[in-house]
Amino acid sequence: MTIGDVVQQEFEYQTNVIHTRYDWDRAARMFVVGTAMGPVHHYYYHYLDKLLPEISLKTVGKKILSDQLLASPSTILCFYYGMGFLERKTFKESTEEIKQKIKLTYMGDCLFWPPVQFLNFYYLPSHYRVFYINFATMIYNVFLSYMKHYDQHK
Repeated sequence: MTIGDVVQQEFEYQTNVIHTRYDWDRAARMFVVGTAMGPVHHYYYHYLDKLLPEISLKTVGKKILSDQLLASPSTILCFYYGMGFLERKTFKESTEEIKQKIKLTYMGDCLFWPPVQFLNFYYLPSHYRVFYINFATMIYNVFLSYMKHYDQHK
């Protein structure tokens, strides 16, 4: 998450949205949340592969559906609540932020992850998945960083 945030901050700096190149506290919060969520994702996908080991269009569809209906919403909530906690926001303040941002965040998630996961689940051997998903996650985290911080620059 840190790399995605630093990329987003660089874009914000280059477009004069922010005037200091990097907010390292912000990047550190992204690091902490990403580090906390990483193992959960690892075990979730490990379990999903054990539960649905076959590589077929039907199985891949089930995995993608599971990803979008279970993993994505819970990940988005964990992200916003985790970041809010590290920003010393109250639970109510974080909930209000989620209410404002959940639709666009989830819509972006639904546009990005299904094609990425289709390639992952259908075509990639398991030994390439970690690298592929880490790279895709880094790209997605630029979007998450934008969604989290865009209203702070108004």
